[in-house]
Amino acid sequence: MSISSINYSSSVLGSQIRNINQQLTDLSTQLATGKLSQNYSGMGTNEGFAIASRSQLSNIAAYTDTMTNVNVNINLANTALQALTTIRSTVQTGAANTAQSLNVNGQTVAQNTAAAQFGSMVGVLNTQSGNRYLFSGTAVSTQSVADAGDIINGTTTQSGFKTVMAERQAADLGANGMGRLVQTQPTPSSVQVSEDVAGSPFGLKIAAVSSTLTGATVTGPSGSPVSFSVDLNGTNPSNGDKLSVKFTLPDGTTEQIDLTASTATPTPLGSFAIDAITPTNTASNLNTALNTAIQKLANTSLVAASAIVAGDNFFNTASSAIGAPVNNQAATPAPITGATALSGASPSDSISPGFVAGDSITVNGTTLSFVNSGATGNQLNVTDSIQTLLGKIDSITGTSKPSTIHGGAITINTDDAATLNISSSNTGALGSLGFSSSPVTAQQPPLRVGSSPASSATTLVNGSANTVKWYQGNDSPGSPRSTAVARVDDSITVQYGAQADEDAIRRQLQAVAVFGTFSTSPTGTYSGGQVSALSLRVTQALTQQPGQQHVEDIQTDIAMAQNTMKDASTRQTQAKAQLQTIIDQAESASPDQVASEILSLQNALQASYQTTSNLAQLSLVKFL
Repeated sequence: MSISSINYSSSVLGSQIRNINQQLTDLSTQLATGKLSQNYSGMGTNEGFAIASRSQLSNIAAYTDTMTNVNVNINLANTALQALTTIRSTVQTGAANTAQSLNVNGQTVAQNTAAAQFGSMVGVLNTQSGNRYLFSGTAVSTQSVADAGDIINGTTTQSGFKTVMAERQAADLGANGMGRLVQTQPTPSSVQVSEDVAGSPFGLKIAAVSSTLTGATVTGPSGSPVSFSVDLNGTNPSNGDKLSVKFTLPDGTTEQIDLTASTATPTPLGSFAIDAITPTNTASNLNTALNTAIQKLANTSLVAASAIVAGDNFFNTASSAIGAPVNNQAATPAPITGATALSGASPSDSISPGFVAGDSITVNGTTLSFVNSGATGNQLNVTDSIQTLLGKIDSITGTSKPSTIHGGAITINTDDAATLNISSSNTGALGSLGFSSSPVTAQQPPLRVGSSPASSATTLVNGSANTVKWYQGNDSPGSPRSTAVARVDDSITVQYGAQADEDAIRRQLQAVAVFGTFSTSPTGTYSGGQVSALSLRVTQALTQQPGQQHVEDIQTDIAMAQNTMKDASTRQTQAKAQLQTIIDQAESASPDQVASEILSLQNALQASYQTTSNLAQLSLVKFL
């Protein structure tokens, strides 16, 4: 009888030993790496949760990178905006406290400082983060603002602000230096003052006249062009009697001339002498005093107001549509006013032809309908006033500067000249408001004096073809903040864009440019008064006004974006910890458990080897 040999490798015991060895190898790898397996198939049933969690962690890492980059841009923008507030404070303080001592260039120390600060502002507004211009809106690769020298002095082909301001001053002063007013003495006992051209945007506008002059007849202001007259009727006023004339300046401010009849010798400032013997001489004295007062007003406050408006013409993207002056249909026709009705039977203070029920006016796509009475929403009563209509128009256009009416001419202001479009189903009534063409549109800025010589010009025209464009970034409608948007969480985005032409920034740049660019004759009679009047206006322009955008508002907006990102980052940090826990639970191996399993397997392996050894020593004799 023969006994077959034992095939160890194919035995159950050998297979068990190989299995134990493999388990020991796997456990040793787990102990070394801390992972259950080196491939997904070995991770177990919870690996699907781990894969999803790892994807979310990847998203969070991307959001973190985005927030880091956005925070860099916001911090740079905030630093720039803070620099703007410092510049504003510096120039405002200088303007408020400026001495009237002029250097050889006809400027004060504060004006020289403003000129330097203008250059600093331009540099700040051209701040870059990497290759991104922070104040260009969506046009991130375009320099936000033209070079300071080009803005002020122009280029070889385009005029700068200095030229625009000089043209506007000439147009506002007029050839006679009287603010485009014409003064005459129709009779030996009377004085008349008239605006030179009806509807002109330039010069002084006669707003009101009042008088306590005994025996005098005051007429106006009325007519087209607007005028007023004072007739002493061959008699002398009493000592202390007064004539007051209020004028509207191009920047919308008003100033009043007061002339007092006086018997004092010498005649006090702001008075005119009463000639007790020859009353016509009194009228002549009034004429001379009025002429002197108008010239002083024109060559001081008007010049300053002209500089302010020139800044608006050059820098402000808002514009206006100006109608021709018209009269009402009252018994004694006079220029229409805000109180003039939109319809009415003659004679009444109303336009003719007027609007009737069923008519409509469409403003930028929004229709205003006329009804007989009981108007609501976008409706107007046919008996409503022109001022009511202007209020409705302004509410639709959203203008920051209310529309006005003066001297029978309506000015419709808009912050976006490119979009203004007003039409009516009743073109005759629209014509009664001074607008002969339909649709009514606004002149495109920058605005320049419309003809040469400027001293006799009567219009402003679009100067974009031959004038430096100071802002070069994106200027399409919409919130500047929305020009830069970043997703910082699965359902959260932040807006942090900015534009150099935003109202708060533009107004500051404009005021600093006006103050730093304006110059006058160092020895001129009215030079001190010009600088004083300009300083007052610049100080006011740089003073924060309720309802206006402030640079601090922009800072607040981008700070809110940062706060949103901070909150998102906090939530994501918490989520990262939870997601990592899910991954660890699904994929990590416990060192203690692995060590325990290794020890158990080692004992089993030792026993298996002992059994194998005993079997290897077995013989027939021992078996028997």
